[in-house]
Amino acid sequence: MISNVRLSHDLAALGLGTGQVVLLHSSLSSIGHLVGGARTAVEALRDRLGHDGTCAAPTGTAANSDTSPHYRAAVAAMTAREVVRHRATMPAYDTETTPSQDMGRIAEHLRLLPGAVRSAHPLTSFAAIGPQAKCITDGHARDCLLGERSPLARLYDADALILLLGVGYDRCTAFHLAEYRYTDTPPRRTYRAVVDDGRGREWCEFEDVDLDAGDFAALGADFDQTGVVRRGKVGRAEARLFSLTAAVDFATDWFASHRSPQERRTL
Repeated sequence: MISNVRLSHDLAALGLGTGQVVLLHSSLSSIGHLVGGARTAVEALRDRLGHDGTCAAPTGTAANSDTSPHYRAAVAAMTAREVVRHRATMPAYDTETTPSQDMGRIAEHLRLLPGAVRSAHPLTSFAAIGPQAKCITDGHARDCLLGERSPLARLYDADALILLLGVGYDRCTAFHLAEYRYTDTPPRRTYRAVVDDGRGREWCEFEDVDLDAGDFAALGADFDQTGVVRRGKVGRAEARLFSLTAAVDFATDWFASHRSPQERRTL
């Protein structure tokens, strides 16, 4: 069994310290049998960061869409009438009540903490807690999933660290910011989601960069060789700690040499 004390020791050995700003991607099960589960993981992380530190995590809701793989899987076996009924009953995104989807139990626990705040994007929200939380999550534009008007850009400006805890580079959301930066003409597509802007539940539609994480594992393998990534064990989980700025800058150059801006890609 793994305790809060063991977890805090492991995080300290990895390089996590007081006052840092951290973007967390995590898998609770990878840590091992953790006493207290997600609550203990978040407590250990916040203990290491101290009162001056800020922790953020993606709390996305990709199923709140009819353009995502989640939606297509949900309606795959439905009749046309059932699809219409399903679309008509999908709830609008709410920053306080809509649970995150496929982000992990640690991120969901962080979202629910008293004092945590969440960005307003109906598909790619982030939650954060700490003195810089509001600055990071405010102003998340609807037509900017993970670009310059999203929490990722605010985290970049804050010189944040990324902690991959039991997950690989394929889950490194910050790489998406580089998709907005490696070319002036990134591929774009239409997105749709259910929102409530004060007029009741309705579908909205907007255009943004056509995001694709399909090559993130290969990108991460190259980034891993740069010498800027700290690696270690946190509990039983493989963990990596590195600069978000360094990761985004590397990814921007990597995409410029590995991707064609004209190539249409899919999320």
